[in-house]
Amino acid sequence: MADPAQSGIVPLFAQIQYYIVESGNLGPTMATKLAKSLKENGAVQYAPSANHANISFDGLTHIISTTIDFEGYEKAEDLLVPVVTPSWVEASVAKRRLANPRSHSPDPRLYFSGLVVCTADLPDGDKDAIVGGVLAMGGLYSSAITKAVTHIVALNMDPAACQIVVAKNLNCKIVLPHWFDDCLRLGRRIDEAPYTLPNPEVMRKALTDRIPETARPDLQSAISAQPGPLPTPTGSPSPERRRLNVFKDKSVMLSKDLDIGSHLRGTIEDLIKSAGGNITGSVNRADIYICHYREGTEYKTASWEGKVVGNLPWLYHLITHNAWTSPLRRLLHYPIARGGLPGFKKFRISLSNYNGEARIYLENLAKAAGCEFTKTMKQDNTHLITAHQISEKCDAAKEWNINMINHLWLEESYAKWQIQSLTNTRYTHFPPRTNLSEVVGQTPIDRQSLERNFFPKEAKPQETPDHDEPFEPAVKMDLAIAKNKISNSSAVQPPSSSNERLSIHKSSHSVGTTPKLVITPQRRDEGAALRTPATSRFKAEGKENETPSTTSSRGAKDRAAAKIHNLAPDIALYEKERKRVGGVMYGRNKGENREAELVQKRSVSREPEEDADDESRPAKRPKKAKGAPVMRLLVTGYSKWSNNKKKENEDKIRLRDFGILITPDYLTCTHLAAPKILRTQKFICAISHAPVVLSTDFLEACLEANKFLAPDAYPLHDPDGEARHNLTLSAVAARARAHDGHLLRGQAIYCTEHIYGGFDTYKAIVEVNGGKCMLYRARAGSIASARVDSVDEEEGEEPDYIYLISGVKPEEQRLWLKFRQMVTAVGKLPRIVRTDWMLDLALSQQVQWEDTYEVKAGEAGSGTEA
Repeated sequence: MADPAQSGIVPLFAQIQYYIVESGNLGPTMATKLAKSLKENGAVQYAPSANHANISFDGLTHIISTTIDFEGYEKAEDLLVPVVTPSWVEASVAKRRLANPRSHSPDPRLYFSGLVVCTADLPDGDKDAIVGGVLAMGGLYSSAITKAVTHIVALNMDPAACQIVVAKNLNCKIVLPHWFDDCLRLGRRIDEAPYTLPNPEVMRKALTDRIPETARPDLQSAISAQPGPLPTPTGSPSPERRRLNVFKDKSVMLSKDLDIGSHLRGTIEDLIKSAGGNITGSVNRADIYICHYREGTEYKTASWEGKVVGNLPWLYHLITHNAWTSPLRRLLHYPIARGGLPGFKKFRISLSNYNGEARIYLENLAKAAGCEFTKTMKQDNTHLITAHQISEKCDAAKEWNINMINHLWLEESYAKWQIQSLTNTRYTHFPPRTNLSEVVGQTPIDRQSLERNFFPKEAKPQETPDHDEPFEPAVKMDLAIAKNKISNSSAVQPPSSSNERLSIHKSSHSVGTTPKLVITPQRRDEGAALRTPATSRFKAEGKENETPSTTSSRGAKDRAAAKIHNLAPDIALYEKERKRVGGVMYGRNKGENREAELVQKRSVSREPEEDADDESRPAKRPKKAKGAPVMRLLVTGYSKWSNNKKKENEDKIRLRDFGILITPDYLTCTHLAAPKILRTQKFICAISHAPVVLSTDFLEACLEANKFLAPDAYPLHDPDGEARHNLTLSAVAARARAHDGHLLRGQAIYCTEHIYGGFDTYKAIVEVNGGKCMLYRARAGSIASARVDSVDEEEGEEPDYIYLISGVKPEEQRLWLKFRQMVTAVGKLPRIVRTDWMLDLALSQQVQWEDTYEVKAGEAGSGTEA
């Protein structure tokens, strides 16, 4: 074809210098096809290196790979060289402009990368939340149905977009919004099959139906920090015919703490040598350092100098597969810490619903973290890690009040070397028809946490460089520091049209001196060939000629600051969506910040491949930020918002402009609005913290006047309700202020599983009033386990009665006899009560008793629902 430069057309990839990483999913055939397409459009290819270990980053602009698991990835990440999948090339050629690399990243942290999402007939609030989460996690949004769309989000098959997909037989999945909600809550991409229309499993299966097991054979060689038998390399019929090249041109050092015999050590060394590698006894000359523990001078030196540090199972993995993988990718491929994670020794952990390799992996990970692992669960266990909530162990954990979390808590505590909070909803979320075994082992070691806890830069001794390599360590340090001075925003943008570039080179030096890194601006010659790419496309943020110090101890801080700065916009957007009450479904509308909503609506209406930063777009006028709300209002029973989500969203936006924040949180609300005294969960829970109770007329008056009105003029007057419930709101408020949320302090209250209104409703009511609510299934020891917890610390004695809130269904009545026997056995008096007892107690803010509250066999009902 004709040379675009000769025809006066600037080639699409004129400034691109790329490197292709071949792997299992990107073979020689596909690599050749990509190279041809790139060459025809003006790109320059870098020659491949063995195992991709010696990639030249001088002028390199892109790395094309289907995985981040290659040896040069960490360096590419440090130097802000984008790693993209082959789809980036295809998308750029199809659009005739460079696609956003972020949307074509193989990085598993961007778990929506490769998705192009279109919504169909969703409420505006849910649509904006889903689109925001998809964009933050590397996906794209399309306002129209095109061939590029991979997922349509709909509640059913009725929308026209769904009918088009069916009629044209498009390769597109139609999923429920719940899938995105569950993915965002977990921070992982789970299988969308249970959410796929027209017959989604999450809608047709009961919550108690068995969830299929998920096999994870890919974890086989990473399930333990202790080495197994020496493996035979893949494809080798006999030990004599082993052919390895994964260690080519590598120097490997085996640490003395491996505790292996001389015969096994000799066999390993022979394998490394036959594969083109070398064995060294000096950590300074080693490329790879193999040890068992994260301690010792050699370990710290190898880490400080950027050597590859792994353990013996990781080395066996390389021998088995004859392919490179980073030891940081799998938690148990990296040396362990002697003594485990601080604070973990006091934990007793058990597993449920994980099987096969995933179970063995989590058992060994728990032991490596330093806790006590038990195969069976007892009442003294502190944690139950489960893949879903359907098992006898899960039922017992709820009854015994054992912390029940998914495996992400254990993995991330180990990866970040810090015990993660159990209140984080990521660790307590269990999608209804998903076995979380499918996402086990996806958490990598956190490099910053390693450096902070095991080899801090501040502790590194200032030594004279090794005589054999007098300059390289200093140059590497300078490069690592300098790259964080460069604007990280350009890593996900097409090449700039500016003619100015940066040249990074070593200054001249004499033997024995440390070279300085010089960053100087250069201007491309106007007459230079278009095919000649810039040495670097990155532009410095501050002084272009700034020369970083080679001895600064702030290198780690600089790198951390640069990475945080790079990820800050995405983190902010992701956290905003994740913290929405109810997730992306049934959540609070973004109307709390009207300007942010309008900006996002404009952004999500673009074409799928439109870049986030378009230089041709005029700069936007800065928005004026809203101040703190003057009122945090919880609303319940407002008929004008019932089944009218659109009006509710619009009204919330207007009210927020007046300084009124509508919140569902009954713990932080300052005011409560209702048309009358209600026995809803919101009203009863909120009343325990004595908010100012208003009539919903206040909302209508503010909206009609289009301004904030004095709330004192709109108190709730409901004489009929006060007479019906035998209370006055003023007296209730006074008692609530006196109790300060401790009305049921020290009281253990049990509730049956099939109670009308749901166990979670009454659990919330009891706990907001300071009590402890537990699910009762007549398990042995369940009453005794709560005996100590039910002690009233102020009075110094236990309450005389233990209550069971129950209905009169046959499955509930079968529990009564056992409950009475167990309570009597601990010296207490049992009372089995209807739901009215708890609702009246919480509503009136006083403990009261009438014989009508007691449930008796043969009754037709058991109270009303909260």
